[in-house]
Amino acid sequence: MKRSERRVLVGMSGGVDSSAVAALLVEQGYEVIGITIKTYDYSITGGNIGNESSCCSLDGINDARRVALQLGIPHYVVDFTEPFKARVIDYFTSEYMHGRTPNPCVQCNRHIKWGELLRKADALGAAYIATGHYARIRREDTTGRYILSRGRDHRKDQSYALWALTQEQLARTLFPLAEWTKEETRAYLEAQGIAVAHKHESYELCFVPDNDYARFIAETVPESRNTAGPILYEDRVLGEHRGYPFYTIGQRRGLGVAFPEPLYVLDILPEENAVVVGTEDQLYHRKLTAEAVNCIKYPDIAEPREFLAKIRYKDDGAPARGWIADDGLLHVEFKTPRRAITPGQSVVLYDGDDVVAGGIIASRSA
Repeated sequence: MKRSERRVLVGMSGGVDSSAVAALLVEQGYEVIGITIKTYDYSITGGNIGNESSCCSLDGINDARRVALQLGIPHYVVDFTEPFKARVIDYFTSEYMHGRTPNPCVQCNRHIKWGELLRKADALGAAYIATGHYARIRREDTTGRYILSRGRDHRKDQSYALWALTQEQLARTLFPLAEWTKEETRAYLEAQGIAVAHKHESYELCFVPDNDYARFIAETVPESRNTAGPILYEDRVLGEHRGYPFYTIGQRRGLGVAFPEPLYVLDILPEENAVVVGTEDQLYHRKLTAEAVNCIKYPDIAEPREFLAKIRYKDDGAPARGWIADDGLLHVEFKTPRRAITPGQSVVLYDGDDVVAGGIIASRSA
């Protein structure tokens, strides 16, 4: 189908933000098509606690349909359960089985919310997709690159989870809420008389609605239940863990060992089926390397430069030097040691509000 520059596919979860995006784009004269993606089934993922309000849930689909009807736009539900399982759920469980703590939202954004939705946009002749993320995109005239930046509302900023988006994906993306606060978004919907204006937000993973990762992994990967092994402190066995996939770096609760001072998970060793613990001061590291690197602001970072580096979503960031070495890895050295740098999580480099590059943490060292 021939692509129209005024046709936009809006990813509609049935929540506040995506509903506001659809309404705003209609108001601005775009030809809007609402798309709600189905990515999982409670009969497979489990964890249905009678609160199906997350994105992709039955309630979410129904809310999105009602909003689309009110706005007078077409609305479709598309089934992405197979690619979502392959790209997100299997990745999530595999990372835990390899002793890492993943961020599945990063994979979902790149491969599902953008990869699959852009394919659907092509099929429907839409030039753009739009989402309710609080982030900014601009095109740099001098370089021609598309730059991802923090949204105006830093409390709701979601640029950290978008670092893996490619230049091609950013070029076809609209973020209508870039300059909005959450309060302004709710007020706008209320003024428009749209029923979801006061809908509560969902913070858990969509496919683990009860927020019980251990339950999900145990049910999804049966062999994870047979991984009990030693809890080690300086090569001494202090006790037995219930399965290494059920632990993460920095964890304190649930260790079940007696010691004169608090202990934390320092390392997870799948090959030895062991969990290593130690004192809080041992959680701090100054260096890390990251793989699966994606550059946004610049095509490369060959020479060390000063940035602000975030190592988890709820992290204010800290000054660091970063560069991409000949090995293709992103190397980051913090000015002061950071607590609980966790393999599997993302590190994202910022230049002011601009996302420079990101990657998945592979290792850390003193």
